[in-house]
Amino acid sequence: MLKVRVMPTLLFKNFGLVKGIQFNSWRRVGSVMQAVKVYNMREVDELVFFDIGATLEGRNPDFETIDEIADECFMPLTVGGGVTGIEDVRRLLQVGADKVAINTAVLLKPELILLAAQEFGSQCVVVSIDAKRQLDGTYEVFTHAGTQSTGKDPVALAKEIEALGAGEILLTSIDCDGMMTGYDLELIKSVSYAVSIPVIASGGAGTYDHLALALVEGGASAVAGASMFHFTQQTPLEAKHFLNEQGINVRL
Repeated sequence: MLKVRVMPTLLFKNFGLVKGIQFNSWRRVGSVMQAVKVYNMREVDELVFFDIGATLEGRNPDFETIDEIADECFMPLTVGGGVTGIEDVRRLLQVGADKVAINTAVLLKPELILLAAQEFGSQCVVVSIDAKRQLDGTYEVFTHAGTQSTGKDPVALAKEIEALGAGEILLTSIDCDGMMTGYDLELIKSVSYAVSIPVIASGGAGTYDHLALALVEGGASAVAGASMFHFTQQTPLEAKHFLNEQGINVRL
């Protein structure tokens, strides 16, 4: 059985890290390099880096910045934002990313998942799914940093991208993002039990208990958090010790 991973998330916009609430109200919170150096010392399993402005601004990933980050990052690094084609995937891997997260392009060019998996291996391909609960209680996938509705059900999309060769899914609740009140367990559970590839729970983590619930009740294979690790005294290492005490198989 694969060990559970605890993964801090860095949100990057306009040359610095930002904090958002429900994919909105972005405010500057610090330096990318400073955060990477801190996490290097905190025995983090993996680091997730999203350039949240790239797609909205219609630009490619900032390969130079990613190269600089990767040089300082001593843990596996997943990079997303602005990925539109196979060349973007190739260049991100060349400059130091270990995995590439694809979001908006999944709906526009689903064949990109297949091409990337065939050329670089499924283990490099992460599909980022951002979902929001609708008034009727159903969930809908949104793209372009949560600004465009798609009419797509996250479970249906998850099954499609698994069939195309994606290695894992990073599933974010737009409603819970930045709130620190807990993950959307219903959303996580619906996707986790519909596919066989790992699902990373994202959006809403505020306590170690929230992480445990996403794993035990939600069925997630890993947990990601931003505000919890950036704005509280809680750390990824302490989180893993807590999860270990709950009988959850983590990397210590």
